[in-house]
Amino acid sequence: MPESPVDWRLAERVAVRAAGREPFADSYLGHSLQRDFDEATAEAEELVARATGLRSLSGPARARVTDRAGWVHANIDSFQRLLLPLTDKLGDRLGNNLTSGVTRKVGGMEVGLLLGWMSARVLGQYDMLLIDDPAEASPEDQDLVYYVGPNVLALEKRFAFPPKEFRLWLALHEVTHRAQFTGVPWLRDHYLGLVHQMLDSMDPDPKRFLDALVRVVDDLRHGRKPLDNGGLAALLASPEQRVVLDKIGGLMSLLEGHGDVTMDRAGTDSVPSADRFARVLRERRATANPATKLVQRLLGIEAKINQYAQGESFIAEIERLGGGPTALDPVWRGPSWLPTLAEIREPEEWFDRVRLSDELVG
Repeated sequence: MPESPVDWRLAERVAVRAAGREPFADSYLGHSLQRDFDEATAEAEELVARATGLRSLSGPARARVTDRAGWVHANIDSFQRLLLPLTDKLGDRLGNNLTSGVTRKVGGMEVGLLLGWMSARVLGQYDMLLIDDPAEASPEDQDLVYYVGPNVLALEKRFAFPPKEFRLWLALHEVTHRAQFTGVPWLRDHYLGLVHQMLDSMDPDPKRFLDALVRVVDDLRHGRKPLDNGGLAALLASPEQRVVLDKIGGLMSLLEGHGDVTMDRAGTDSVPSADRFARVLRERRATANPATKLVQRLLGIEAKINQYAQGESFIAEIERLGGGPTALDPVWRGPSWLPTLAEIREPEEWFDRVRLSDELVG
């Protein structure tokens, strides 16, 4: 097996150092977080099931409160597994020489800096990757809903958020994603299949980077924003890969929009401050400094934020056209029923496609 072009252990050390120490990491308040999030996650799961009809086929959701270093460690492990097809290709091309050793160190530092930056901002995350080999990871360390405790405490204190409400609000969003991936039997494999299809087709050719730079310059000259549709990954993609990226983009817009809509509906009676939470976090993103905004655009985070709004608009229009929430139910039937990215932007096209299909079957 070729040596990875990324020194993952170095990446973890750099990320932990770049993450910094949140003052609340050692706060006595942190000791109650695990109990609180255990309760919030269980409550959120029941509220989500009632609001969506989706119930996990994998048992109850489990919360894990961690610090920034713990979040980094979990994501380093996930990245290693998920990116293996691509890193194997790069490892084959680099070979084993002095240059490859330097490249591994540089790759590790770059990944570490990005993860460190992200770890200071993330609040919660559902880890959907599963490992069949118990030697690599035990069942207790999989299918977890993570909460980054120090970051949660910092926001609660800075904006005077009521802790019980805010923690339930966070749990509702992450548990909705778990309900999607564990309550719809085919969805996890379909999503990971798209990601692997994308990674398997990637050609680690420096010429592609040069071609991407030419496209960036051309887009800028014509007044377009080349990073707005998915960051560097979209820029470096071939036409065939963009087809897959559009499928992933359509799916993620649906899931993120569904997560936000469900979070609002499921928490109507339990989270009176939900509108304020959402407004503060939106303003927090909007007032980020220019360097932070650039990183968000390069990583595709800005595109991901746009997915929330597009997905919510899609769902609202489908429910308007179909007379209520059940109009969205066909999306869970199978991969062919998912909206494309174009249909997310033009919801009536998906609605007409589904209606025509149902009429033909009926």
